Amino acid sequence: MSRRGWLLFGAMCVIWGIPYLLIKVAVREIGPAELVFVRTALGAVLLLPIALARRELRASLRPWLPLLAYTVVEIGLPWLLLSDAERHVDSSFTGLVIAGVPLVAAVMARLMNRAERLTASRVSGLLVGLAGVALLLGFHAAGSGPIPLLELVGVVVCYAAGPLIIERWLSDVPRYGVAAASLVVGAVLFAPVSVPKLPDLARHVTTGPALAALALAVICTALAFVLFFALVAEVGGVRATVITFVNPAVAVVLGALVLNEPVTWLTGAAFALILAGSILATRRKTTPAEDAETGRLQETDPAGLSAN
Repeated sequence: MSRRGWLLFGAMCVIWGIPYLLIKVAVREIGPAELVFVRTALGAVLLLPIALARRELRASLRPWLPLLAYTVVEIGLPWLLLSDAERHVDSSFTGLVIAGVPLVAAVMARLMNRAERLTASRVSGLLVGLAGVALLLGFHAAGSGPIPLLELVGVVVCYAAGPLIIERWLSDVPRYGVAAASLVVGAVLFAPVSVPKLPDLARHVTTGPALAALALAVICTALAFVLFFALVAEVGGVRATVITFVNPAVAVVLGALVLNEPVTWLTGAAFALILAGSILATRRKTTPAEDAETGRLQETDPAGLSAN
């Protein structure tokens, strides 16, 4: 990769590794629904001008039903479940569980596309990775109770399903348009529940949770989308997805350094299993013809719209 590619890659590893820490701080005083509303509303305010300037918003609204489904599956429901779960579990633990998304995505891709082969290597990767997730969930079940763990499982399933909706029904829609429109829809969905509580929230929330919510909206949502699209344009969609394997490590390190969350041998063992399993389960051999086609798509569509 170029120097610019490495800088974008490093930035994204950090930016999408810190939400778990920020959510943990924010939910100390901000309710899950209110936090999702603040994040989607501010993110929409920042991304809408970009989508409008690029004339991408109108095209993203035409397939309104898939867009609504994507908003619920990728933003509304998982962000709500994630925020509620982190009231009871560590941020580092959350980051490790979310690392299982590629495993579930591989299974879903096989169910939706029979041409997606499950080789022996990929099956072994699924088994190894899921063993790591099961190890984490089993160890924490007694301390946190079943509800937060089920919420995190729901987040993993949602995050795995979101890209499949993009691939199947929104692959021809400009990415900035999808990002901005989905944030707007998310804010509208949470407004009836959240807006009446905002005046009281503004009077009582302290600086730490308020700054955490602001950082979630500005850095981890609006800026993250901009940098991620730039990363895809620079290095391609396949390389860009490698950040998925680095983000959990960032979450664990930040949780330990900032919140003094424990890091045990179990944490390291589970992360190693999930990481190895994800790499094996999502690795795909391509033919020279497929490689050439991928290169052609990235040249004609630098945002990675068709390639992802």
